[in-house]
Formats: sequence, structure tokens, C-alpha cells
Amino acid sequence: MRQIVLDTETTGLESRQGHRIIEIGCVEISNRRLTNNRFHQYINPQREIDEGAVEVHGITTEFLAGKPLFKDIVEDFLAFVKGAELIIHNAPFDVGFINNELKLLSSSLAQIEDSCSILDTLSMARQMHPGQKNSLDALCKRYEINNSSRTLHGALLDAEILADVYLSMTGGQVRLSLDGHEPGGLSGQATEVKHKPVERKQKLRIITASEAEAAEHEKRMVAIAGVSGSKTVWQLLQEAEDEPVN
Repeated sequence: MRQIVLDTETTGLESRQGHRIIEIGCVEISNRRLTNNRFHQYINPQREIDEGAVEVHGITTEFLAGKPLFKDIVEDFLAFVKGAELIIHNAPFDVGFINNELKLLSSSLAQIEDSCSILDTLSMARQMHPGQKNSLDALCKRYEINNSSRTLHGALLDAEILADVYLSMTGGQVRLSLDGHEPGGLSGQATEVKHKPVERKQKLRIITASEAEAAEHEKRMVAIAGVSGSKTVWQLLQEAEDEPVN
């Protein structure tokens, strides 16, 4: 199955409040390897961007003034993702915004789920690491993925980082080691990143029970046997060990 790791940046948190997509970033995974095939586009939302959102991604209204509208890039975007499995961190957020953009263009346009399957890595991470932080930054730290370039959120950068996280979460990462740019894509050499073995720094200590603790344990076994009416498994094992070997 063709997989596309996708991320978006938006003018705010709620599409129901009129917020719009301002950036889409997608990278392709084929046979568990990142390819040079990617989609990246800034979009003019035709509205102001919330100050809180600008603090997160650093994209300003002025920067987007000359960028294309969503209607200008929608065909290329849908053609790029068609038939793929979309890998998204907190998928309901991005899918909701994409479907809102499609609905604003035409009520007859199908939702993105009709042409793609969706895999939510946040939901996956919560199942794998219950009770722990599962933000993209937290997962990078857990899987030892370098995200030092992520001073601000960016759709393409976050999609690239999420691709590394997803491959690590699903059993060992194969990614592209990027060393420069070439026309038509990014150049690099495919390398396999293996998990480090767990190193035990010291031998485990073996602590034996004292005579007093052993006597107390024996008393408890006798008491349990008296209540249950039969010897405990511990007592039976001890008797078996004490039997002489022929």
C-alpha cells in the first residue's frame, strides 16, 4: 500500500469558526522507505491568522498574500494522495480541515476518507504508550529522532519527522539520509536505522531471605494450608526438592 505522511498548518484551531488551511506538507513512503516524492504548498486563506497560531508556525498573513488559493491547488493535492493510506498525527484535526476546504469549494466533492484510508499515529501512540506524553516532540525523544530543526511547526518538516517516528513505531526505521537538494526532489542515500540494544550497566543483586524471614514465611504457608485443607504449591515444591535422588 502506498503511504503518504501528511501535516497541515492552519489560521486557528477550529474550522467551524472559519479557520482555514495555510500549508500542506506530504511525504511518500514506499516499501518502508522515504522517497523523493512529496507535495508541499502554502495557501492564501483569505483571512487573518490568529496570533496564537503565528506563534506556533511563524506563518504570517503578509507572507501568504501572493500564494495560491486552495481551489488552485486542490486537483494536484487530491491526485497526489489518491488511493494512499494517509498517516497523520491527530488525524481528526487535519482531516476535518481538509474536508472543510473541500466542502467550501463544492458540496458535491467527496470527503478525503472516500479516496484515502486514514491512520492516526496519535491514537496508535496512546495505545502503545498509555499514560505517557505522545506529542510529536515527545515521540521524537522516545525514539531518539533528531528534531532540533523544529523550532517552529511546519507542515513539510513535521511530515518528514512524523515519517521517521511512524517507521520507528512500527518496527525499525528505514529513512532517507538527506545531504542536499537536487532538481525534482531531495537527494540522499537510503539507510537503515536500528534500535539500540538495551545495555545492562550492572549485574542484578540476589538478596536471600534471613532466617527470621524464612521462619515467618514457613508459618504463613502452614496457616494457608490449614485454612485451605491442602498443602500449598510452595510446600509441595519444597518436599519435592528435599526428596533423595536415587
